[in-house]
Amino acid sequence: MTLPIEIICVGTELLIGKTLNTNANWLAKRITSLGGRVTRITVISDDVDEIASTVKEAMQRKNEFIITVGGLGPTFDDKTLQGVAGGLDRKLAVNDEALNMIEGKYRNYVEEGRMEKFVLTSHRIKMAQLPEGAKPLRNPIGTAPGVTIECEGKTIISLPGVPSEMKAIFEETVLPILKRAAGHLTFFEASIQVAGVMESELAPIIDKVMHDNPYVYIKSHPKGTERTPRIEFHLSTTAENPDLARERVRRALANLRELIEKKGGRVKAAR
Repeated sequence: MTLPIEIICVGTELLIGKTLNTNANWLAKRITSLGGRVTRITVISDDVDEIASTVKEAMQRKNEFIITVGGLGPTFDDKTLQGVAGGLDRKLAVNDEALNMIEGKYRNYVEEGRMEKFVLTSHRIKMAQLPEGAKPLRNPIGTAPGVTIECEGKTIISLPGVPSEMKAIFEETVLPILKRAAGHLTFFEASIQVAGVMESELAPIIDKVMHDNPYVYIKSHPKGTERTPRIEFHLSTTAENPDLARERVRRALANLRELIEKKGGRVKAAR
């Protein structure tokens, strides 16, 4: 069993190469460590129709969670929630709880001397406009709240694109949600480095070890050259408890090491 999760990253800056998509990398690692399985990562522009169609497509796939990242702020190009609402065929409306969160943040900024005065402008109200039935998630660092909404047995979670805010909301609110959904699922991984054998020679070995250890995924990562082959093997599994996950990887690793050494490869633990 796994917990399938899809990630949708929204931001034209990601598509033109202006911003490196570190959010997707961080989320994928964090979700995997919790026993989840990221099934797809999609990057799209700040376009309402594109967001809506992507969400609608994601709803047709077998995911328990859909996480969107980016596009929750006050500017003209922050269109994620409008797109999510369109994808779910729901209206967008001001959410009182979200508005209170935003007002509270700005009033704190005034008290702290970060702003002279607080005015509830239309751009600030925009951050409180959520799809009908959605709930705001407290943002411990920034102003725009995260959002969660249940629809057709799936949970859509929208997080800000600012990495520090995304991580803060995830750790405080999203992590407990995913842990409850994952139950006792545990992810375990291990890596080794192999020198002296080309990847093409090791391909049949990977096939055999994965066949004999059906719950373990093995991925090879070439690090050297054809002349001086050096390959890192990463083994991973998700199981119902830590002991089972560890034993699966240990058994597959021993099997892999034995077959590689028979081929003349030199094996050592990866750094």
